[in-house]
Amino acid sequence: MNIVEMRNVSKNFGGVAAVKDFSMQVEEGKNVGIIGPNGAGKTTIFNLISGIYKPDSGSIHLCSEEITGMPQEKIAVRGLGRTFQNIRLFNELSVLDNVRTALDHACGYGVSETMLFLPRYRKNERRIRQEAWEYLRVVGLEQYEDDRPSNLPYGIQRRLEIARALAMRPRVLMLDEPAAGLNSEELFELIDFIRKIKKQFSLSLLMIEHKMDFIMELCDTIYVQDFGRNIAVGPPEEIQKDPQVIAAYLGGEAGGVGN
Repeated sequence: MNIVEMRNVSKNFGGVAAVKDFSMQVEEGKNVGIIGPNGAGKTTIFNLISGIYKPDSGSIHLCSEEITGMPQEKIAVRGLGRTFQNIRLFNELSVLDNVRTALDHACGYGVSETMLFLPRYRKNERRIRQEAWEYLRVVGLEQYEDDRPSNLPYGIQRRLEIARALAMRPRVLMLDEPAAGLNSEELFELIDFIRKIKKQFSLSLLMIEHKMDFIMELCDTIYVQDFGRNIAVGPPEEIQKDPQVIAAYLGGEAGGVGN
């Protein structure tokens, strides 16, 4: 079963084609990567899937339901979680409260119960707080629950963003350059961490990343974008040897991507 499917999707900005007639399938339980030079349209694809942008043409399906043009919040509750290239956290809130924001849709009480601090409100607040803490524990950040995100190292902020995405209980987790800014040791820790949460939460993964070691290690299938067009699709071992991919990344030099 394809848990995400894009069919002939295009998106233009001011007459410039960011994505041209793009089709993609993410099978349930698989890891799919999207790579390409800067400006190739990778993040635009993520924004189309998650509802930030509406496509000019084509269709997008999530869990066999068409979500083309659907608002972001409705797509999220249908099973999509994501992180962003530039980390988006609420720095005025604590680490714990950042995760709690992803659980608000499941609060189960109304405005009057909140204002009057009624028993159901108090019970749900305790439940949500405990659930948010459990997601922090999963990503190893429970000791930072009262801190502000802006006071934490970059790698920890990345994990917090993943914890918040997991709190949406997604079936598909989209990661936009999760390894950006990480050193080699942190990179391989992140690979192990992603494998762990994929297994624990039965996730399908869709990733954008410039670090080829990361993509080649984790992905079952890779889509390669260049100037808004898809130029290659296949498993890592084929993508590394594809002449069009080598030309797009290395200007035609031999040796393969990532070497």
